[in-house]
Amino acid sequence: MKRGTGFSWGAFFGRWGVLIAIGLITVVFAALLPTFLSPSNLISILRSISIVTVIAIGLTIALAVNGLDLSIGSTATLASSLVVSFFVWYSLPFSISLALALILSLSVALVNILLIVKFRIPDLVATLSTMFILEGIAMTYIGCGSISEGMPRLDGTPTYGTIPPLFKALGQVPAIIVIMLVAVALVHIFLNHTRYGRLMYATGGNLEAARLAGIPVDRYRALAYVLSALFAAVGGILIASRIGSAQVNAGAGYLMPAVAAAFIGFSFAGQGKPNAIGTFAGAVLIGVLENGLVMMSVPYYSMNIVKGTILALALASTYWHKKH
Repeated sequence: MKRGTGFSWGAFFGRWGVLIAIGLITVVFAALLPTFLSPSNLISILRSISIVTVIAIGLTIALAVNGLDLSIGSTATLASSLVVSFFVWYSLPFSISLALALILSLSVALVNILLIVKFRIPDLVATLSTMFILEGIAMTYIGCGSISEGMPRLDGTPTYGTIPPLFKALGQVPAIIVIMLVAVALVHIFLNHTRYGRLMYATGGNLEAARLAGIPVDRYRALAYVLSALFAAVGGILIASRIGSAQVNAGAGYLMPAVAAAFIGFSFAGQGKPNAIGTFAGAVLIGVLENGLVMMSVPYYSMNIVKGTILALALASTYWHKKH
């Protein structure tokens, strides 16, 4: 602590550590890789973090009520499988396919609400159970394989449906980046500038105190899981749009980066709570690091070491600050 100024380096790094880390990593990679700061690579980074950010934004809302939704990756897989099957198997139009995929994916939230809010099962255990159930449902639905244009159905029946060009455009630049930024902005406004968001924070801060204050905590916890499932489903639709098909367990790889991004965001600007801007910053940190390592030809199977380390450090920082 500097005498007489009230300035603390510890507090400064605690508030802005995420941005400092992004800056330092960017400087290092820019020095080692001449093309790292090229406009095309920066756009590539934003594109690569778009789906993770959208899914993590939903998780941020669940964390705001002191919950945890581990089923987001499986929800994304389910939404991805459903929307492509509606196009290819049933030849449904664009708007109906998207609406049905989103509505059916929200059934995940109903299961989570039943287990967590009604039966009082801890969030971690309940959503872990839902995750495995959804993985099995998605695998069974698409036959543990994939769905793409021209591929016959599981029973050998030929398919004639096509994926609309408009749908494919959702997963490309600039649409996917715009969707990500809109999602971040909407959730930031919702959590920080609406009555619902403030009451969610109150519920997550102290459940019993919020209940005694007359806040319908069960209702807000239920709303949080509905919104978490909704953003996970949107992320799944973007996955399908980006790759142009439905792949088994397509959303599984987004769970850990989304969790890491959301927890990294806790410390952003010293807020000490889940927040949309912090989650976006966390996703940027992961994206910049991953992009630089790929450009340096680090084996893809080593990436989980980096992601796991980032998640461990984020969790350690979050809970250390809570204790101090």
